[in-house]
Amino acid sequence: MNAIVKFSPADFASNQEVRWCPGCGDYSILKAVQKTLAQIGSRPENTVFVSGIGCSSRFPYYVETYGYHTIHGRAPAIATGVKLANPELDVWIVTGDGDGLSIGGNHMLHLLRRNLDCQVLLLNNEIYGLTKGQYSPTSRVGTRSPSTPFGSVDRPINPCSFALGAGARFIARSYDVAQAKTPDLLARAHAHRGTSFVEIYQNCIVYNDGAFEKFTSKKTAPEALLWLEQGKPMLFANGTKGLRLNRDSLVLEVVPVAQQDAQAAGVLIHDETNKTVAQLLLDMEFGAFPLALGVIYCEPVVAFENAVAEQNRAASAGKKRDLNALLRKGDTWSVEGETGGENGASATLQ
Repeated sequence: MNAIVKFSPADFASNQEVRWCPGCGDYSILKAVQKTLAQIGSRPENTVFVSGIGCSSRFPYYVETYGYHTIHGRAPAIATGVKLANPELDVWIVTGDGDGLSIGGNHMLHLLRRNLDCQVLLLNNEIYGLTKGQYSPTSRVGTRSPSTPFGSVDRPINPCSFALGAGARFIARSYDVAQAKTPDLLARAHAHRGTSFVEIYQNCIVYNDGAFEKFTSKKTAPEALLWLEQGKPMLFANGTKGLRLNRDSLVLEVVPVAQQDAQAAGVLIHDETNKTVAQLLLDMEFGAFPLALGVIYCEPVVAFENAVAEQNRAASAGKKRDLNALLRKGDTWSVEGETGGENGASATLQ
């Protein structure tokens, strides 16, 4: 009997030169993904990474698995074909805020509502990096770029809110250098049966450097970040603050927590299946509220490819496979003789 081979993170590093800018947050995300693949026992021959266009979409070259570097915004469509053709494959989609939410927004919407069993990693740097710094669908109001020299006046997309509205059943969020948290978060996403949508804030050191420093720096992170855990109170600032739902106005509010007594302060217990609270968490204005990270929403339903396979089984039950009969089913044309017609033949409808 063959022994089971255990792979390390290094086994998932390809022999290709990694060609991101020095200091790019994508390096940290690549490392976290390789850690995750080893942690969950992935098999390189059974794993596929699919990407579109952009800095993030170089990912398939750098992971020692199968991969498709496709076209702008179409990674969800290609990934759907891959999964339907072979449901046993473990499919990962790596995209960016421009690739996934601009030209690819429609494809992303339908992937999420269909609930294909795959993992979507949306690397959000709030800028177009590969095409030299134009503003993207997630760029903040006021962002100055080559395409918005006076500052963007567009209201940005909230990727996780988009996913929730599109019907995603697993939504999570992290950031590039959160190496202690991201691999476990990606493992949770992988364990979910259906589309797992994970937004990862990623620093673009060239065109949008420091955009997330207010919550990623060690100095500000405790006050700025709320790491959600299922069944645990929503505490932050080293346990001295929490989130409470105002029962009159049905809005979230920050409350002080004395001596770690979250229950007395009315702090909410995180319930991943509560879609209403998930939306409230995503709508929180950063600054007045912390940024919610971790698994924000998770409520599984049947995955798309399973539903398709079941439908096919039901449709074919009790039927004999006969390709010849299928081709001749319905109206057919036969060409007879050599008389009549422009080319000396007559056609008869059967």
